[in-house]
Amino acid sequence: MSDHLNIARDRELLQGLARNDDKSLEIIYLENFPVILRMVQQNNGSDDDAKDLFQEAMIILYEKVQQGDFDLYSKLKTFLYAVCRRLWLKKLQGNTWIGLSDHIEETLPLEDTMEEHEKRDEQFRIMQKSMGSLGEPCKTLLADYYLHKRSMQDIAEKFGYTNAENAKNQKYKCLMRLKKLFFDQYNDTK
Repeated sequence: MSDHLNIARDRELLQGLARNDDKSLEIIYLENFPVILRMVQQNNGSDDDAKDLFQEAMIILYEKVQQGDFDLYSKLKTFLYAVCRRLWLKKLQGNTWIGLSDHIEETLPLEDTMEEHEKRDEQFRIMQKSMGSLGEPCKTLLADYYLHKRSMQDIAEKFGYTNAENAKNQKYKCLMRLKKLFFDQYNDTK
């Protein structure tokens, strides 16, 4: 039911956009740009890249709305994310910004992708919180192994374990503790 209300609200915003209503444009920007900014930053882009990308998507949206025959069948956020994602992929592949296919509607089933993206972001936040709760020496041990790519022998020497096998056992225990912290917090958010 709320999806239908969101789509109805989004259609009102599009009508405002068609009338060159600044308030509608501002709302669309405030509600949708942060997701696009995060997507671009997570894929080797800058803030300026995200601004350019979002502006290009807004031009495409504006042109479609001005044609008068555009009908929104998904959330506006999903549509803009799909357009921006496609434009960004083209840019990363070395293509130009312009030249987006007229068949952008074919990409609209990205609602699942958007939901998956939001779910993954939430999982990263929970993992970051879990790592913060993990404590020492586990936090440093796991960071040394997974982030800094240190060998078990180096870790054993750093932490004073008798051999690499003991360091590996400790890493496993730390990983199990992290997993428990993560799932305890993850299940609390459901």
